[in-house]
Amino acid sequence: MDLYKLTASEVVARTKAGELTVEDYARSLLSRIKERDEAVKAWAYLNPDYVIEQAKKLDQVAPEARGPLHGVAVAVKDVIYTKDMPTQFNSPIYENDAPQVDAASIIILRHAGALILGKTTTTEFAATTTGPKTSNAHDPKRTPGGSSSGSGAAVGDLQAPIGLGTQTGGSTIRPGSFNGIYALKPTWNAISREGQKIYSLLFDTLGLYARSVADLELLADVFEIHDDEPANSSFQIQGASFAICKTMAWDHVGDGTAKAMDKAKALLESHGATVQEISLPEHLKDLPAWHATVLNSEGRTAFLPDYRKAKDKLAPFLHAHVENTHGISRAQQVGAWDNIAAARPQVDKLLGQYDAVIVPSVPDEAPTGLESTGSAAFNLIWTALHTPVVNVPGFQGANKMPIGLSLVGPRYHDRKLLSVSKEVGEIFEAEGGWTRKNI
Repeated sequence: MDLYKLTASEVVARTKAGELTVEDYARSLLSRIKERDEAVKAWAYLNPDYVIEQAKKLDQVAPEARGPLHGVAVAVKDVIYTKDMPTQFNSPIYENDAPQVDAASIIILRHAGALILGKTTTTEFAATTTGPKTSNAHDPKRTPGGSSSGSGAAVGDLQAPIGLGTQTGGSTIRPGSFNGIYALKPTWNAISREGQKIYSLLFDTLGLYARSVADLELLADVFEIHDDEPANSSFQIQGASFAICKTMAWDHVGDGTAKAMDKAKALLESHGATVQEISLPEHLKDLPAWHATVLNSEGRTAFLPDYRKAKDKLAPFLHAHVENTHGISRAQQVGAWDNIAAARPQVDKLLGQYDAVIVPSVPDEAPTGLESTGSAAFNLIWTALHTPVVNVPGFQGANKMPIGLSLVGPRYHDRKLLSVSKEVGEIFEAEGGWTRKNI
């Protein structure tokens, strides 16, 4: 097989067995990128010569000194600092800016032996909804989602096995769904956010992309994401308990996701699980509004330096945050903080009654056009609640584009959620109706 098609787990196994050099693997990825870059445009910065230089250095590491991600290529969203590559935030203010520092996540990945492949495209500061140049991995006329546009598209297009994204509303899960890959938004602050652009301290979360749950579990090990109780390694769908939750955002749903939710229920039941429909408590109906209040308020702090430095180069959408054109009072801000904080243990208790709760990832398949990255209506609820979320691919819309569904669980039950997602994913991928094309 072409080496670029390998998952991260397969790369680790082959390099450990002496069947694969990092240099050969890197050259295969670079060939794939060269072949597909004109269509997908996932990269904000990529230096092929430097990639090969780093690959050769990794090949020289003694086998006993190699880390758990030795040679695994990682695509890094361009709001995360990398000491040897520019970090530009898709902003003219920081064009060609190259701080000599690694983010905490990059330090951990390098120590584990990962090959930092390059920087991927993002919306401006991972904050606006206007798409970058990047196209969907499966249709160049459609958005890859955002704000982690390049990472989602690169992993979906087999240009990298692992991608780093961030999520403040839906910026990890939405591109995961649109590009037909697995995406993990872990419990808030389970992975250090030091060294990445902050939009909202209360919401921002580092997100992970892969083409298998096994790869997400590998990353969870590297980032020391563990539950209090070990995940059930022998979990089976037969006899499992699931819930379907349409959420208060159901008015945004399209035909593709509605059908995917119905099919998911039928598939799980056909494999011996029980599935019931639940609703979030009525008094939490304002969660989306509370999220918006906090986001707009924290944006005042996050973008004030850029506003002061170069207002004329900052998107008007971000001017509105700094200038508080939304008219949000501090009392409203505190009220939203406190309402969300009070909701978290209530929702944890509800989610904890099931092996996982299935919710929409997106309204429908990726919309046409690159101007907008799509709606985060179904994601921001869980971002506000700090719960772990896994996008599981397998379904498709009217235009045969991928649609994923999300599995959610209580805070700091990430490993259990991944264990369940692995079994659910096997069913959804085999029987959901969408299959990866030979792109």
